[in-house]
Amino acid sequence: MHKPPIKFQDMSWFDRCVVFCGVGLGSGLAPKAPGTFGSAFALLFIPIWLFLGFYASVLAIIIMSLVGIWICGHTAKVIGVHDDGRIVWDEFAGQSITLLPLIFFNVMHIQWALIGFALFRLFDVWKPWPIRIADQKVAGGFGIMLDDIIAGLWAALCITIYLLLSGA
Repeated sequence: MHKPPIKFQDMSWFDRCVVFCGVGLGSGLAPKAPGTFGSAFALLFIPIWLFLGFYASVLAIIIMSLVGIWICGHTAKVIGVHDDGRIVWDEFAGQSITLLPLIFFNVMHIQWALIGFALFRLFDVWKPWPIRIADQKVAGGFGIMLDDIIAGLWAALCITIYLLLSGA
Protein backbone atom coordinates (compact mmCIF):
# COMPACT_ATOMS: atom_id res chain seq x y z
CA MET A 1 0.00 0.00 0.00
CA HIS A 2 1.45 3.35 -1.08
CA LYS A 3 1.18 6.60 0.80
CA PRO A 4 -0.43 9.46 -1.07
CA PRO A 5 2.11 11.71 -2.82
CA ILE A 6 3.59 14.55 -0.83
CA LYS A 7 3.44 18.04 -2.29
CA PHE A 8 6.86 19.52 -2.96
CA GLN A 9 6.34 22.31 -0.43
CA ASP A 10 5.47 19.71 2.23
CA MET A 11 8.57 17.56 1.62
CA SER A 12 11.46 17.54 4.03
CA TRP A 13 14.70 19.10 2.83
CA PHE A 14 16.17 15.61 2.50
CA ASP A 15 13.25 14.35 0.37
CA ARG A 16 13.49 17.43 -1.84
CA CYS A 17 17.17 16.71 -2.50
CA VAL A 18 16.50 13.04 -3.30
CA VAL A 19 13.54 13.87 -5.56
CA PHE A 20 15.65 16.55 -7.31
CA CYS A 21 18.23 13.84 -8.07
CA GLY A 22 15.50 11.36 -9.04
CA VAL A 23 14.03 13.77 -11.57
CA GLY A 24 17.46 14.16 -13.13
CA LEU A 25 18.37 17.53 -11.63
CA GLY A 26 15.17 18.86 -13.15
CA SER A 27 15.63 17.38 -16.64
CA GLY A 28 12.81 14.89 -16.04
CA LEU A 29 10.34 17.71 -15.45
CA ALA A 30 10.07 18.46 -19.18
CA PRO A 31 6.37 18.52 -20.08
CA LYS A 32 6.87 16.11 -23.00
CA ALA A 33 9.35 13.24 -23.42
CA PRO A 34 11.02 13.52 -19.99
CA GLY A 35 13.04 10.34 -20.63
CA THR A 36 14.47 11.84 -23.79
CA PHE A 37 15.36 15.05 -21.95
CA GLY A 38 16.95 13.04 -19.13
CA SER A 39 18.99 11.01 -21.61
CA ALA A 40 20.07 14.16 -23.45
CA PHE A 41 21.05 15.76 -20.13
CA ALA A 42 23.20 12.70 -19.40
CA LEU A 43 25.31 13.55 -22.46
CA LEU A 44 26.62 16.45 -20.38
CA PHE A 45 28.47 13.83 -18.31
CA ILE A 46 30.74 13.02 -21.28
CA PRO A 47 33.53 15.37 -20.12
CA ILE A 48 33.47 13.68 -16.70
CA TRP A 49 33.72 10.20 -18.24
CA LEU A 50 36.53 11.32 -20.54
CA PHE A 51 38.40 12.89 -17.63
CA LEU A 52 38.02 9.75 -15.51
CA GLY A 53 38.94 7.33 -18.29
CA PHE A 54 37.34 3.98 -19.00
CA TYR A 55 37.91 1.97 -15.81
CA ALA A 56 37.15 4.80 -13.39
CA SER A 57 34.03 5.61 -15.45
CA VAL A 58 32.87 2.00 -15.18
CA LEU A 59 33.30 2.19 -11.41
CA ALA A 60 31.53 5.57 -11.22
CA ILE A 61 28.62 4.28 -13.34
CA ILE A 62 28.30 1.18 -11.16
CA ILE A 63 28.13 3.45 -8.10
CA MET A 64 25.67 5.75 -9.93
CA SER A 65 23.50 2.72 -10.68
CA LEU A 66 23.61 1.28 -7.17
CA VAL A 67 22.83 4.65 -5.58
CA GLY A 68 20.20 5.12 -8.29
CA ILE A 69 18.28 2.07 -7.06
CA TRP A 70 17.73 3.85 -3.78
CA ILE A 71 17.20 7.31 -5.33
CA CYS A 72 14.61 6.04 -7.82
CA GLY A 73 12.82 3.91 -5.23
CA HIS A 74 12.68 6.74 -2.70
CA THR A 75 11.58 9.27 -5.33
CA ALA A 76 8.77 6.95 -6.49
CA LYS A 77 7.67 6.48 -2.88
CA VAL A 78 7.71 10.21 -2.13
CA ILE A 79 5.83 11.22 -5.28
CA GLY A 80 3.51 8.22 -4.96
CA VAL A 81 3.96 6.80 -8.47
CA HIS A 82 6.08 3.76 -9.44
CA ASP A 83 8.45 4.42 -12.37
CA ASP A 84 6.92 7.80 -13.09
CA GLY A 85 8.17 9.30 -16.35
CA ARG A 86 9.67 12.21 -14.43
CA ILE A 87 12.12 9.85 -12.69
CA VAL A 88 15.12 9.92 -15.03
CA TRP A 89 18.12 9.05 -12.85
CA ASP A 90 17.82 5.63 -14.51
CA GLU A 91 18.28 7.31 -17.90
CA PHE A 92 21.46 8.92 -16.58
CA ALA A 93 22.89 5.48 -15.81
CA GLY A 94 21.65 3.78 -18.98
CA GLN A 95 22.87 6.56 -21.26
CA SER A 96 26.24 6.59 -19.50
CA ILE A 97 26.60 2.81 -19.97
CA THR A 98 25.91 3.29 -23.68
CA LEU A 99 28.88 5.65 -23.97
CA LEU A 100 31.44 3.29 -22.40
CA PRO A 101 32.58 1.66 -25.68
CA LEU A 102 33.24 5.12 -27.11
CA ILE A 103 35.56 5.84 -24.20
CA PHE A 104 37.21 2.41 -24.37
CA PHE A 105 37.89 2.66 -28.12
CA ASN A 106 38.75 6.37 -27.83
CA VAL A 107 36.25 7.41 -30.51
CA MET A 108 34.23 9.95 -28.57
CA HIS A 109 33.00 12.40 -31.19
CA ILE A 110 29.71 14.29 -31.40
CA GLN A 111 28.34 11.97 -34.08
CA TRP A 112 29.09 8.90 -31.94
CA ALA A 113 27.53 10.53 -28.87
CA LEU A 114 24.38 11.18 -30.93
CA ILE A 115 24.36 7.62 -32.27
CA GLY A 116 24.71 6.34 -28.69
CA PHE A 117 21.88 8.63 -27.61
CA ALA A 118 19.64 7.37 -30.42
CA LEU A 119 20.44 3.70 -29.75
CA PHE A 120 19.78 4.05 -26.03
CA ARG A 121 16.46 5.82 -26.65
CA LEU A 122 15.51 3.16 -29.21
CA PHE A 123 16.08 0.31 -26.75
CA ASP A 124 14.56 2.22 -23.84
CA VAL A 125 11.34 2.96 -25.75
CA TRP A 126 11.09 -0.26 -27.81
CA LYS A 127 11.91 -2.48 -24.80
CA PRO A 128 12.95 -5.71 -26.57
CA TRP A 129 13.64 -8.84 -24.51
CA PRO A 130 14.78 -8.83 -21.69
CA ILE A 131 14.15 -5.11 -21.15
CA ARG A 132 10.37 -5.56 -21.35
CA ILE A 133 10.44 -8.36 -18.76
CA ALA A 134 12.54 -6.27 -16.38
CA ASP A 135 10.20 -3.32 -16.88
CA GLN A 136 7.06 -5.38 -16.21
CA LYS A 137 8.19 -7.86 -13.56
CA VAL A 138 10.76 -6.14 -11.35
CA ALA A 139 9.43 -3.67 -8.80
CA GLY A 140 10.87 -0.88 -6.70
CA GLY A 141 13.97 1.15 -7.32
CA PHE A 142 15.76 -1.90 -8.72
CA GLY A 143 13.02 -2.33 -11.32
CA ILE A 144 13.12 1.34 -12.25
CA MET A 145 16.88 1.11 -12.83
CA LEU A 146 17.13 -2.37 -14.35
CA ASP A 147 15.34 -1.80 -17.65
CA ASP A 148 17.48 1.26 -18.41
CA ILE A 149 20.68 -0.51 -17.42
CA ILE A 150 19.80 -3.33 -19.82
CA ALA A 151 18.88 -0.82 -22.55
CA GLY A 152 22.27 0.82 -22.02
CA LEU A 153 24.02 -2.54 -22.23
CA TRP A 154 22.18 -3.42 -25.48
CA ALA A 155 23.10 -0.04 -27.00
CA ALA A 156 26.72 -0.40 -25.84
CA LEU A 157 26.84 -3.91 -27.33
CA CYS A 158 25.62 -2.60 -30.69
CA ILE A 159 28.29 0.11 -30.68
CA THR A 160 30.99 -2.37 -29.62
CA ILE A 161 30.08 -4.87 -32.35
CA TYR A 162 30.12 -2.13 -34.99
CA LEU A 163 33.45 -0.74 -33.80
CA LEU A 164 35.04 -4.20 -33.71
CA LEU A 165 33.74 -5.11 -37.16
CA SER A 166 34.85 -1.79 -38.60
CA GLY A 167 38.35 -2.16 -37.14
CA ALA A 168 38.20 0.82 -34.76
